[in-house]
Amino acid sequence: MNFSQLELLRLLPETQFNLSKAADKVNIVQSAASRHIQLLEEELGSPLLERHGKKILGFTPLGERVMQEIEGIDLAKRNIQTIADDYQANRNGALHIATTHTQAKYLLPEPIRKFREQFPGVTIYMVQSSPGEIIDLLYRHEADIAICTEKMEDSEKLAIKPCYEWNHVAIVPQGHALATAKVTLEKLASYPLLTYSPGYTGRSNIEKAFAKQGLELDITLSAADSDVIKTYVRLGLGVGIISGASYEPGNDSDLVCIDLAHLIPRSMTKLAYLKQLYLPTYLRCFIDELLNAGVGRPAA
Repeated sequence: MNFSQLELLRLLPETQFNLSKAADKVNIVQSAASRHIQLLEEELGSPLLERHGKKILGFTPLGERVMQEIEGIDLAKRNIQTIADDYQANRNGALHIATTHTQAKYLLPEPIRKFREQFPGVTIYMVQSSPGEIIDLLYRHEADIAICTEKMEDSEKLAIKPCYEWNHVAIVPQGHALATAKVTLEKLASYPLLTYSPGYTGRSNIEKAFAKQGLELDITLSAADSDVIKTYVRLGLGVGIISGASYEPGNDSDLVCIDLAHLIPRSMTKLAYLKQLYLPTYLRCFIDELLNAGVGRPAA
């Protein structure tokens, strides 16, 4: 048994069990990869892969159990390298942040600015994706930290920390009937609504609030991006419901912002990372900057 055999097995799910692609990732030919796995199965005395002819369908029960151990070995390898770099006070490296557009634009600029002052040698990679995909990026080691509001469910593998609490607001053009009226969910429900796509930026709390009152949501447009919603509110398509942090008085003075904190439950943006992953000094500092930014934010 050797690391090359175990690494091939680890890569198979990432390549949809395409042995040729897994072989490419470890710089060997497919025939050699096939032989590596065959020798491992012979050593263990039982198949690790379910096959139909030459096609690999997935893992056998033994293969699934072996994969759990391989994940631990891979994590240990990553931790050993990171610990060694940290021990040498290495101030270079890469920080991979998985987040949504809203957090990237409205939460992260100031923490990243402060982080860059402390660690100018660290390269920052920001991956914007859906909340569900953001967590998967952590598990696939394609992100060091995830930041989002939705889909951040408790997991024994994740360390999850609350970052900041916020509320939704309604936005309408100047002169709109709601601009000077007392806003209720019933009044909002009488207009076409523009808000976040399901799974984004507290959309679930919006749905819960209307459902609790027995009201139907007439969603004219859904988007992952607050700026897109604001654009179409300006075109007169309906009333926008966005994160309070997304309303910028300087840039959005043509829109009226209406606080909905008393109508829609507040949302919590959280950060997460893998519990068993060793956190280098620069990542711990970045987490501290995020948490400090959250504490210092107004209750938008």
